[in-house]
Amino acid sequence: MQYEAVIGIECHVELKTATKMFCGCPNEFGGEPNTKVCPVCLALPGSLPVPNRAAIDHMVRAGLAVEAAIPTFSKFDRKNYFYPDMPKDYQISQFDMPLTQGGVVKYWLEDGTMKSCRLTRIHLEEDTGKSTHAGSGDGRISGSTYSLIDFNRAGVPLMECVSEPEIHSADEAVAYLESLRRTLQQLGVSDVKMEEGSLRCDANVSIRPVGASELGTKTEIKNMNSFRSVHRAIQSEIARQIAVVEAGERIVQETRGWDEINGTTISMRSKEQAHDYRYFPDPDLVPMEITAAYVDALRETIPEAPWKRFLRYTQSYGLNVLQATQLIDTQPLASYFDAVVAASDNAQQATNFVLGDLSRLANESGTPVWLSAVSPEHLAELIVLVDGKTINSKIAKELLVRMWAGEGSPKALVEREGLAQTSDPAAIEAFVVDVLAANEKSVNDYRAGKTNVMGFLVGQVMKASRGKADPALVNDVVKKKLEQ
Repeated sequence: MQYEAVIGIECHVELKTATKMFCGCPNEFGGEPNTKVCPVCLALPGSLPVPNRAAIDHMVRAGLAVEAAIPTFSKFDRKNYFYPDMPKDYQISQFDMPLTQGGVVKYWLEDGTMKSCRLTRIHLEEDTGKSTHAGSGDGRISGSTYSLIDFNRAGVPLMECVSEPEIHSADEAVAYLESLRRTLQQLGVSDVKMEEGSLRCDANVSIRPVGASELGTKTEIKNMNSFRSVHRAIQSEIARQIAVVEAGERIVQETRGWDEINGTTISMRSKEQAHDYRYFPDPDLVPMEITAAYVDALRETIPEAPWKRFLRYTQSYGLNVLQATQLIDTQPLASYFDAVVAASDNAQQATNFVLGDLSRLANESGTPVWLSAVSPEHLAELIVLVDGKTINSKIAKELLVRMWAGEGSPKALVEREGLAQTSDPAAIEAFVVDVLAANEKSVNDYRAGKTNVMGFLVGQVMKASRGKADPALVNDVVKKKLEQ
């Protein structure tokens, strides 16, 4: 029997704000444990929360970027459960009236196929502290004898993004996450670094026979700390579930962890019943009224979506999937590229320079392209010089190095130093005659059938002209003379 995987992704994204969600403590990664805390995030008696306006702005902008609806009314709720790293014994979250409703994440696969996945919800809440399990020597399987809790992270603004179960492979899951990360990073609402925990995701995975519409029993995979881990974990869990079903056994609804070393998911705890969190409106926080003017003002700040830019690059500019993805994955580089195309009207040449010679210079120097001495306007000027055959590609590469060193306008350099390309047939023929006369042996070799010497002779002509001769015209004249 053939099976289809059905996958839903839950993401927790820490928002990039100066302070925490409901207090003035700094929202920063790292630092000595329990040094970025106050009575509010430690839930000391008498302390009261005050919402962070910047976090609410970030949430609404994120909702607009994924085409979600923004309701006119929203509120915070208390999600009640006990866990040691949560000092209140409840989490300030959102339940039935979140800041956004619906939405869709559009993404592309490695072959350029466009996909989309609807969102169940995005809501705003506060993060919990961090538990570290340590100690050893008591013979327990875990090897831990005690736990330490750091509340520096407690109260950090957290966006939870829950997808519909509309993803059907590990490749699609990673592509979905990459698109979501690009979108949030481009908005500036989060740095989305999985290694620092500012982007954390769980995957709900089930299988069903191909063609079936009913969902199978799902398992939730946790502890995935990279996109590579997400891909491997989902593939492993799909294979495990298929093996269980084909053995005549039943899939158990449970939470499973990802074992990176052994490459398998492992059972952590049963999850047969949904938790009753006893949500109720937080009495310390007033409801929020969202005006149309507020939403419209934030809508003006939303940049072009990554998927729209991908379609523009591949369909309008003719870039391949890899080229388009390389640019989009680095937002400042994509903006630089767009400025070059706008000024030069030549997307292909802009691609060649930005992803080729300029990126090489950036790697060698450690200076990003968009912060280099080569402005988009000057690169466009160089492209126009090449397009108009004022200079050839060899001169263009030499000029680019000088521009990188801060020598400014390529047009000014060409005019000042007489670097314009020579396209006068008579002048080029004179160069060719001199070179052929000086290389009689190579001429005889060519006429004897060793046609590979053609490249050597063309190179000598280019050298004699100090690289200024039109290469195409040189090739034509050299060939014509050799065959006389």
